Amino acid sequence: MRKKFGAIAIIVILASTIVGGFAGRGQRRRAYVPKQQAGKPDATASSVESSYDEAMALVSNNYAGDIDYERATQAAVQGMLSTLDPHSMFFSRSEFRKLHEDQDSRFYGIGVSILQHRDGVYIQAIVEGTPAARAGLRYGDHILEVDGHDARDWSSAEVSKNVRGDRGESVHVKVERAGSEAPLNFTIVRDAVPLPSIRNSFIVRPGIGYIGLTGGFQSTSADELREAISNLKSQGMRQVILDLRGNPGGLLDQAVKVTSQFLARGQVIVSVRGREYAQPAVYRSSGGDSEDLPLVVLINRNTASASEIVAGAIQDHGRGYIVGETSFGKGLVQRVFNLPFQTGLTLTTAHYYTPYGRLIQRDYSNGSLYDYYVRHDAADETQTQKPSHELNPAQPLPSPTPTPQPTGPAVRTAAGRIFYGGGGISPDVEVKPLQATPLRTRIAEEAFYFTRELTNGTISGLENYKVETPQFGHDPRPTDYAITDRVIEAFRNFIKRDTASGLQPNQIDDEMDFTRLRLREEVVTAAYSQDAGVRVLLESDPQLLKALDALPDAKRLAELARESESYS
Repeated sequence: MRKKFGAIAIIVILASTIVGGFAGRGQRRRAYVPKQQAGKPDATASSVESSYDEAMALVSNNYAGDIDYERATQAAVQGMLSTLDPHSMFFSRSEFRKLHEDQDSRFYGIGVSILQHRDGVYIQAIVEGTPAARAGLRYGDHILEVDGHDARDWSSAEVSKNVRGDRGESVHVKVERAGSEAPLNFTIVRDAVPLPSIRNSFIVRPGIGYIGLTGGFQSTSADELREAISNLKSQGMRQVILDLRGNPGGLLDQAVKVTSQFLARGQVIVSVRGREYAQPAVYRSSGGDSEDLPLVVLINRNTASASEIVAGAIQDHGRGYIVGETSFGKGLVQRVFNLPFQTGLTLTTAHYYTPYGRLIQRDYSNGSLYDYYVRHDAADETQTQKPSHELNPAQPLPSPTPTPQPTGPAVRTAAGRIFYGGGGISPDVEVKPLQATPLRTRIAEEAFYFTRELTNGTISGLENYKVETPQFGHDPRPTDYAITDRVIEAFRNFIKRDTASGLQPNQIDDEMDFTRLRLREEVVTAAYSQDAGVRVLLESDPQLLKALDALPDAKRLAELARESESYS
C-alpha cells in the first residue's frame, strides 16, 4: 500500500501542477553566519527567519559530520509547504525536466513500456517508430544492465531514469530473452518518444466510438481529441464514450479546449477563484463540432484536476452521463515560482469550481498525506456519494442525486439535478471496476511469465504463437492468437514448473474467464502493441459495458438539459 501511495501522490502532483526543480550538489561544509535584518520587517516573519538562521548557525558550527546545505534547505522548504496543503510542493531538477517532457507530449529515450515483476524489470511493450523498435527489443525482455550498471535489483523508476537522456546520445542495454542461450546486447541512440494524451481510440460497437484520454492534459491534448473524433466520425461514429479514468490532470487551457468540443459556445466550463483574482476568472466554451453527439464520460478514483474540470462541466450542464467511481477531488490551482539553481516551488493560489459552483477539492484537513492519497482508493461506503437514478420515459426530469453524507453544499445543476461540492465528481451511475484479488494478481503475474515464453517460441506445440516483431496499427480480431484449450493446458504445465509463483494449476479453474482474458491481453500486447492489449481488456471492462448501456439515457438527459436551460 505504501508503494501505491507514493506512486499515486507523485502522479497527481506532477501531472496537475507546473513545477520547478532542485539541483542536488553534493556535500560541502562551510561556516553559517546569520543574516543581518534590514529595515523593520514584520515581527512574526522576522522571528521565524531569525530562528532559522540561528538553528543553521548552530548546526553548521557544531555538527560532527559533513552537511549538505542544499538538501537541508530543500527539506526546510518542503516542510514549510507541507503545512499548507497536499499540492504545494518543492521538486528536484529531474522532476522539473520530466514535467516539461510530459507537457510537450514527448520525451527523449528509447521507446519502451516497462513493468517491475518479482525478479526484476521487464519490457512490457515497444512503442512504434522508436529506437527500441528499430533495434529489435521485444516484449518480455528482462533488463539486466544499463550502461554497464547492474539493473537486476533496480525499480522500474530507476530503469526509466537511466535509459532516458539527451537526444542523440547512446545507451547500452543488456537483456535476457526467453529462448536465447546468452544475454543480448543493444546500443541504442536516444530519440524523441511520443507521449500522447489519447492512448486509444476505436469503434467499440457499431456507431459507438471510444476515446481513451488517459495520458494527462498536455500541449497537444485538444488537437489529439479533434483528430480522434474526426477519424471515428469517418468510420460511422454517432455516439461517443470519453474515458478519463486514471487521468491525473495537467494544463488548464487544454482542459478548457477539450471540454469546448462538447459544449455550446459561451457555456461556462470552470471558474477559478483566489487571492490574485479581484473577480473569479471564468472560462467559457469556444464551441466544437461534437455538441450533439450522445456522450458518456468514464471516471475513477484517480481521475484528477483538469480531467475533473471536464467531467464536472459535462455533468453540470447535463451534456452527458458520468459513469464509474467518484473522482480524486483535486481542485487546488498551483502556480510555479522559480528559485535559484533551476529550482522552484508550486504554491496553491486558487480553487477550481464547476459551472454551477461546486468546489472540486476534497477535504484534506483531518488526515495524513497517506490518508489523502491512498485510503481514498479503498471502498468507503459511508462516504461514497450514491449515483442518481437512471432516466425512464415516465419521468419528466431526472431525479436529484441522493447523498447520505454530503461533503459540501448542495448545488442544483441543469435539468434540476442536485450534486454536492467538496468531494470530487460523483458519477451519475456508480460502477466498480474489475476487482483485483490476491489470486487474480498471481494469475496475472504468471500470465506474463508464460507469455514471454510463448511469444518467443519456446512452448512445444505452440510455435505458431511466436512473435518476431510487433505488427503496429492492427485491430485485434477474436481469431488472432486465440486462447485455446491447448494454450490453457500449456499454461497449467508452466505453473507446475514455475514454483516461485505460489500458484497451483487447479486454482485457475475458479478464475478461468479472467485467466483467458489476461493471457489474451498479454499475447496481443506482444503481437500488436500495448494499445491493442488494452482493447482486449476493455472488452470485459464492467465500467465500459455500463457506459455502453447508459448512452440512451445520456442522450435523453442532454435533451432535457437543453430544454431546461432554454427556459431558465
